[in-house]
Amino acid sequence: MARSIGDGDPSAEVLAEAAGTCGLLASPARLHILWALAHGESDVTGLAERVGGALPSVSQHLTKLKLAGLVRSRREGRRVVYVIDDPDVVSMVHWLVGPRTEGGRGGRMRDLGA
Repeated sequence: MARSIGDGDPSAEVLAEAAGTCGLLASPARLHILWALAHGESDVTGLAERVGGALPSVSQHLTKLKLAGLVRSRREGRRVVYVIDDPDVVSMVHWLVGPRTEGGRGGRMRDLGA
């Protein structure tokens, strides 16, 4: 995949991939799943309980997150355990969600009309 063009700007492919990831993160349910996994690994049942989602729905979200490379899974006997092992993904989730949970800069995007 081409990384950059000309003067160092990202290529169209890189920008499209980044936009796709942003679209994937536009789901509150997926952000909640990522937030939970940023704080420790879990199986789909534990995640469904934590985020308050139905098992099939959480499983579908995990599949999309896995295909995007944001989470990975491993089998432990009959269980499939999901984990975020990329510190950049953990940082991104904390950047997106953290300030809003700490009562800090929560209204930034809302103040911009987003």
